[in-house]
Amino acid sequence: MKAVEKQTVLVTGATGGLGKAFVLECARRGWEVFLTDQSLPSLETLAQSLRQMYGVQPYIFACDLADQKRRQELLAEVKARKLHFTMLINVAGVDFEGLFLNQLANNLISMLHLNVEAPLELMHEVIRLRRTESLFRIINVASMAAFYPMPHKAAYAAGKRFLMDLSRAVNLELRPENATVTVLCPAGMPTNPWCVQAIAAQGWAGQLTTLDVGRVAYETLEAALLGKTVVVPGWLNRFIQGVSALVPTGLKMQWIASRWEKVRSKRIVNGELQAL
Repeated sequence: MKAVEKQTVLVTGATGGLGKAFVLECARRGWEVFLTDQSLPSLETLAQSLRQMYGVQPYIFACDLADQKRRQELLAEVKARKLHFTMLINVAGVDFEGLFLNQLANNLISMLHLNVEAPLELMHEVIRLRRTESLFRIINVASMAAFYPMPHKAAYAAGKRFLMDLSRAVNLELRPENATVTVLCPAGMPTNPWCVQAIAAQGWAGQLTTLDVGRVAYETLEAALLGKTVVVPGWLNRFIQGVSALVPTGLKMQWIASRWEKVRSKRIVNGELQAL
């Protein structure tokens, strides 16, 4: 299926590492963008950069997507501007790592509000605001964690699994409606200092599976325009996912738990890995 020449795209989590990569790739293609994230100053800075670099005039709206009331205000703003989209890119998300009982219940619940409720509601509502004469694309950002139950990232991985399964099922439902859903399942990406440290703490495995966010954004947009359902960037990551599908779930969980125990025992000081 061919992509339309003109796209109008809603991007959540727009000022984060991966979100910004998607925004820049959209702007590079000359697409119209509506950007949302929590920080208004960060959105304004990004919008100014897009005007200078690509000559586009983005719409911006600061919103805590974990709050349903604020999500409704975002949708009301879209309707007030009479915008009609051809694409929704759900990037916004958060991760709390560590043993389940060591984490604050409020953090876990807040994470599920953002990682599960927000993309679900936006999928459900934004498609009603689509440009009906065009193909409509949804991209949901899940994770390689969606393929496995993950000790030390239990609620995060479970939420991403929900998003992956939801995307697959809704994709089949929406095809008669001239719409598709693509779910992105990346490995580690150096999107912020914490992620860089976590990748480094995993040693050679983290380095080999990590991909540049710009490459991930480009490959995912291309895949979405072709109507692909699941995107796992990087040949090594696809190989790992394929092989791991043959391994019993219990063994995978034991291995993942041992890996994250090692990661938790390290930190970066002055650019070097040191034991805690």
